[in-house]
Amino acid sequence: MRVGAFQRFSIFDDPGRAIEGIARDCSLADERGVDLALFPEAYLQGHAYDEGLIERRAVTLDGPVVGGMLRRLSGVKAVVIVGLFERRGSHILNSAVVIEGGRIVGVYAKAFPIEDGCVPGTDFPVWTRSNWTFGINICNDLNHPCAAERLTTQGARLIRAPINMTLRAKKADRWRVPTLDNLKDTARRSRCWLIAADVAGPGLDGWFSYGCTAIISPDGTVVGRSAELVEDMVIFDLP
Repeated sequence: MRVGAFQRFSIFDDPGRAIEGIARDCSLADERGVDLALFPEAYLQGHAYDEGLIERRAVTLDGPVVGGMLRRLSGVKAVVIVGLFERRGSHILNSAVVIEGGRIVGVYAKAFPIEDGCVPGTDFPVWTRSNWTFGINICNDLNHPCAAERLTTQGARLIRAPINMTLRAKKADRWRVPTLDNLKDTARRSRCWLIAADVAGPGLDGWFSYGCTAIISPDGTVVGRSAELVEDMVIFDLP
């Protein structure tokens, strides 16, 4: 199975523009024979930690924004995972939707959110494609071994990890190396392949991300890595 992860510049408060970019990238994924394509955490509306911003950006999965995305992706062959802020009843969740053939076939909500106002998800679904069972951990979930364990106990051999390392400059510098180390530790500890998709470049108010999009084998070997501070795509054929 061929997997791909997109590292992209952040787009804030313009989901229409994000959807057009996702659609172009998915066309590229199809051209290159990618079976599973991954986008960063909260990529659809732009990541935030502020409760007011998140509240304003959050969308329902049955609303017009997500509906428009599904229509644009209806002809895509790859299974696509997109991060977004989801409004679910009275709650806001930091979620990732799994899209196949223009339909949502599953949703994972971040179990250990650090974004103000986001409630934790409680379910750890897995999916199987081409004899590979996979699940999702989102960013800070990777700091909690139990999140990966909830997937491996269901037979997962592949963890898809939308992340978003947009931070203030000093903090971005501090996490530049540990982010990759954490990804490698998760792969080794879970004995899973791990694919992470991050944003890169400038955020708002001087925040930025180096970008740590990577594909890592179960022994912690980095088999694919994006360049820093640029948009990039990482592809690998799982053995």
